[in-house]
Amino acid sequence: MSIKITIDDKKYDLNVNPETPLLWVLRDNLNLTGTKFGCGIGQCGACTVLVDGVATRSCITPLSILDNSKITTIETSKDKTVQKLQKFWIQEDVVQCGYCQSGQIMNAASLIKLNPKPSDEEIVSAMNGNICRCGTYNKIKTAIKAATVEV
Repeated sequence: MSIKITIDDKKYDLNVNPETPLLWVLRDNLNLTGTKFGCGIGQCGACTVLVDGVATRSCITPLSILDNSKITTIETSKDKTVQKLQKFWIQEDVVQCGYCQSGQIMNAASLIKLNPKPSDEEIVSAMNGNICRCGTYNKIKTAIKAATVEV
């Protein structure tokens, strides 16, 4: 079965098992390794990408439901929201080990696209479920707030 999707503004016609999770297509078939494998059951958020602008756990999202979808990963060079968040992530020195950060940024990008001026409570609520073992949650919130001020 052929699946047509756009990933980071590049069109792909993929001939892979339609039940293959998007994460493994990104990492193994397309060598887009910025999206991380964390838990494999959609609970930690490390694998978060945007599907048509909405934060989606790629480890549990089969290709079969993505035909004609637009996927944005942390590796995008065109998405201004993602780039802005990356800038503030660096400015606020968010990263410690860094493993969860691509998923954190992608989840934050979805939030900002849906709500350009979220309150602190809305940020905390939207980011709930993206796990950071290093505990940089306060810095993450600060970086998101900084990015929304510049919107």
